Amino acid sequence: MSTPKIWVLGDGQLGAMMRYAGQPLALDVQPVDIMAPSAKTLPLAEQDIVTAEREQWPESATSRQLSEHQNFINGPVFGRLADRFSQKSLLDKLGIATSPWVNVTQTTSATELHRQLGDKVLLKRRTGGYDGKGQYWLYADKPDEVPAQWHNAAIAEQGIAFDEEVSLVGARSRDGRCHFYPLALNLHQDGILMASIAPLPRLNSLQTQAEAMLSSIMAELDYVGVMAMECFRVGDTLLVNELAPRVHNSGHWTLTGCHTSQFELHLRALMGWPIAPLVPALPVAMVNLIGVDWQEQWLTLPGAELFWYNKQVRPGRKVGHLNLNVTDAAQLTCTLATLKTCMPAHYLAPLNWLGHELLS
Repeated sequence: MSTPKIWVLGDGQLGAMMRYAGQPLALDVQPVDIMAPSAKTLPLAEQDIVTAEREQWPESATSRQLSEHQNFINGPVFGRLADRFSQKSLLDKLGIATSPWVNVTQTTSATELHRQLGDKVLLKRRTGGYDGKGQYWLYADKPDEVPAQWHNAAIAEQGIAFDEEVSLVGARSRDGRCHFYPLALNLHQDGILMASIAPLPRLNSLQTQAEAMLSSIMAELDYVGVMAMECFRVGDTLLVNELAPRVHNSGHWTLTGCHTSQFELHLRALMGWPIAPLVPALPVAMVNLIGVDWQEQWLTLPGAELFWYNKQVRPGRKVGHLNLNVTDAAQLTCTLATLKTCMPAHYLAPLNWLGHELLS
């Protein structure tokens, strides 16, 4: 069987996991380092496929060659969703609920934003910014103004008093059919995803609503492959917070929790191959490893699987994750207790949260 090579714009952990997912299917997946200019032209064939593990990339001969290839799937989508102005405008066009927002222009004042959006207003950089970066809060009861460098470079959102955060990871095939995993419940700390749980039966009532929203978005964009939609839950209503046109951190539970991981799902969709029902094999709690050194003790945890990204450890940097089997309550209790003894202090709250959600 002759199959095209799949090139990935970016060679971070998402590209690495995509490459690993392609191996059992005899797919040659090639993540490409686009941070440094390439000294030679990549051997892209006409029938090869190009995808991306990120929404934005630096301009270089390498990135231009990949992004200008005739089979760069979803090419126009990345820039559209990377800009929060055009992303929010898309949601408004489709009538999909999101937090009220306005564009920040050269003359936008804090007084005007509070009048339109309320006492708590969140400024977000239009491009870039993730894991809590690129954000600035304005509070009506504090004398503050829109910082000069945020004019013409940000949107402003109403601060939402949400109940919790959930995400939906799904994919759209070349024939337009959509496929979805169960919703994941997420916990963020300082803007960084610390833990996810999926599937969680109490979220089942929101599944149809979430699938309708993401289906509409992917159809409008004529999207092919995996997309993630992060949402705030406010009562029985979901508000879209962010869209990611790629495999996503909150879908890492699928590596052990489903027969087809999000990475394999993305590759199948790109290839136009059949996609079997995405039925979870077991419930999983995913714990991000952020700014922590590798520990041998993680390998002793019962019911746990370690995914280490082999990246230089820096504060706030995602360097790996653990997937925890939650089918055995006694085993999970033991695993969480052990993690509390070997993880930094800021992990205590996320681990307690997992215990509350899964063991109470």
